[in-house]
Amino acid sequence: MMIDRRKFLQQSASLAALALIANRVEAKGTLKQFGCQLYSIRDVLPKDPKGYMKQLADMGYEYFESYSKDPFWGMTPKEAKAYLSDIGVKMVSTHLGLPDTNEEMIAKCAEAGLKYVICPAIGMQPSADAWKQKAETFSKHGETAKKYGIKYGYHNHSYSFQNANGVKGQRILLDNTDPSLVMFELDMCWIEAAGEDTLAHLKEYGKRYELCHIKQLETKDPKPKQTDLEKGIINYKSLLRAGKDAGIKYYLVEQEQYPVSPIESMKSDAAYLKDLKF
Repeated sequence: MMIDRRKFLQQSASLAALALIANRVEAKGTLKQFGCQLYSIRDVLPKDPKGYMKQLADMGYEYFESYSKDPFWGMTPKEAKAYLSDIGVKMVSTHLGLPDTNEEMIAKCAEAGLKYVICPAIGMQPSADAWKQKAETFSKHGETAKKYGIKYGYHNHSYSFQNANGVKGQRILLDNTDPSLVMFELDMCWIEAAGEDTLAHLKEYGKRYELCHIKQLETKDPKPKQTDLEKGIINYKSLLRAGKDAGIKYYLVEQEQYPVSPIESMKSDAAYLKDLKF
């Protein structure tokens, strides 16, 4: 039976369009790149920083977030940038406590090619005014960071989302900082542990978050306990979908408790993220 040429071409075009849509959905529903917070291997990293960074790179982590007063692990900023380039990794950010944050350190981070300097924790604040004071401090550091072409931010813990004295600190920080000076890193584990509606929060404030931490909970009660990504109770398919939709740029594994060892957990987590579709 002869097939009408016009109908054949229309059907072919429709199938091609459906295939294109399917490919777009597939591409959108995976993490093409992901990184890790080096704190995940804090128990072994100081023994051989370069060697352990190379192991993480070989696992598939394509960018790092550092920590500590020496985020370059004995190397100069230029040496760190060159070494990481040699192993196919970029250091995009570092956690740096407020007492250690100053213009000299921010300048070094910029020299090393970092994009962000992030405050890792401030503890629960006693009042709304105290949270606002921290917002002012972040803004000042943000102004300094901007001079060097990088950004300053804050990483939450669960207390940031707890309702204490009638206020939630995270909301105060978000509402009292200029987006051009201060960005945020969403720890998806700790927002979940706090009982916050993560999806609703991202719909409201998602544009303020440029990085996120991915770590898994085995249990929330009576005390949060972490495990490997593939084994826990947090639904990362929905959270990462929401993160992508909100425009989060960098996805970093951070794990602080391990079923076997830090290295085995980091291998497991990398394999999980490579296969995850959402």
